[in-house]
Amino acid sequence: MKVTCLIPCYNERERIAQVLEGILRVSYITQVLCVDDGSTDGTAAYIKKYWPAVQVLSLEHNQGKAAAIKCGLRAVNHELVLLMDADLQEIKQEEIEAAIEAFVQHQQSLDMLILRRINSPWFVKYYRSDILLSGERLIRKSDLEQILEQPVKGYLLEVAINRYMIRHRKVVRWMPWSAINTYKVEKWGVWGGSRREFRMYADIVYYVGFTHMIMQLTSFTRKLQPQTERQGL
Repeated sequence: MKVTCLIPCYNERERIAQVLEGILRVSYITQVLCVDDGSTDGTAAYIKKYWPAVQVLSLEHNQGKAAAIKCGLRAVNHELVLLMDADLQEIKQEEIEAAIEAFVQHQQSLDMLILRRINSPWFVKYYRSDILLSGERLIRKSDLEQILEQPVKGYLLEVAINRYMIRHRKVVRWMPWSAINTYKVEKWGVWGGSRREFRMYADIVYYVGFTHMIMQLTSFTRKLQPQTERQGL
């Protein structure tokens, strides 16, 4: 199965190299598409110069992650899409390959596979944000298109995807993922980063509602088991 890797980015010139170098080594990924969300640090030009095989789309001004993904979907060639954040560190090629192989193996009974950030701090795991807010997911293009037919803004993309999966009774599983993301306090300092974190969680609860947020926190998704284990072999 051929895979498109879709990467939204905003002012990630200093961090995106690790992501692209890791992704471009994965043979299953035959299209890498970066959507520059109005960056002011030359991210788009940097990608075009050093990774000419990567397709780059650019938004004139910053519109948010969901808008960048929606823009990128128009250029996606394959039904299976790997969503990937642009600020990851310590990406392992073999983990990406294993996730794609697992999805293909279970494709008849699986609708989305989340890469769980197992090296997240304890307070991130406490609220299941290492799963619920992970930006690394294998998902079908057709599902993403339906999700983005609804208004989704700011930091709400991942919980909007989760809500769609729950409402449509889709099968979602997760696999461990050792890559580390760059937290907001590292990008914008303690005060600026903390303010953005608070706003993110407030927006999430307001968007999905308290009851639906509890569902995501308590019962949404579980670990993908090997096929032989599921069959009791």
